[in-house]
Amino acid sequence: MSIFDTEQVIAIEEHYIDPNITKLQEESTKNTKIRNPKMVARMEDFGGERIEEMDAAGIDVQILSIAPPGIHNLPGDVAVDAAKMTNDYLAKKISENPKRFRAFASLPMQNPEAAAKELERSVKDLNFVGGMIHGLTNSKFDDGKESWPVYETAAKLDVPIYLHPGMPHHEVRKTYYQDYTEEFALFQQAAWGYTVETATMAIRLVLSRVFEKIPNLKIILGHLGETLPFLLWRVNHNLKRPGNAPIEFREVFCNNFYVTTSGNFSDPALLCCMQEMGVDRILFAIDWPFIDNKLGADWFENISISREDKVKILNGNASRIFKL
Repeated sequence: MSIFDTEQVIAIEEHYIDPNITKLQEESTKNTKIRNPKMVARMEDFGGERIEEMDAAGIDVQILSIAPPGIHNLPGDVAVDAAKMTNDYLAKKISENPKRFRAFASLPMQNPEAAAKELERSVKDLNFVGGMIHGLTNSKFDDGKESWPVYETAAKLDVPIYLHPGMPHHEVRKTYYQDYTEEFALFQQAAWGYTVETATMAIRLVLSRVFEKIPNLKIILGHLGETLPFLLWRVNHNLKRPGNAPIEFREVFCNNFYVTTSGNFSDPALLCCMQEMGVDRILFAIDWPFIDNKLGADWFENISISREDKVKILNGNASRIFKL
């Protein structure tokens, strides 16, 4: 019998779209074709295909988050109200089927003080399980001290912040990717660009020393850690060479970060994460609807790790971290 039939399965990086936010994005970018309409329709749906596909794959709970770019490319004077609007919208949708859905809050990082307040409201009043940051906020990383109120609030509330990829900086896209994006559209996105930007944000967070001030801050990375578990030894070793300020990169990463399986269904990558970080820091995710539920479920069903470890990844770690 499948473990997906006998154990609760919690998938923690699964997306929705708020049509009101889509409208704001289109107005701010003057772009009316932000995403494929069929994909938009799937993410706007909370009951039909979404539930059918969850049931078919044996997924009991989705922890929902707005699809990128979320609100992170909106003007600062729009983002705060937009975050409140979409978090209220998501809370209402979840209230219609609370056994199947939980949520990460959208955070208006354009205004960190307001983002911290919105995170607290979303956790205390809307029963959300944490917050999500989508890549750069108007072309800026969110590791500077001006962003720290959000991380302080997350630690105070004992909830994690999920670092989700967003589009690379426009100058990076121009220099690194544009030669190939006409032929390979996802080169600058999920195939590589997203990973580079998100891993860079994670490293910058450690180098900012925010974890020295907030030692109980929890950060989640998708896609089995955006390559960082594979590179931990090298990054740590080179940051200890002469010319660097003293820092324990590997120790901080393994103590404060968690990773999910979203969109990276690779046996060697999972085993690397288990060896470097330990199974207690790995959570199950699909990255729906960009990745098919069945693809992730079938992969995880057949991977050669112990049943005990599978249960931790499927539900035990998420239940502990999110207090479900």
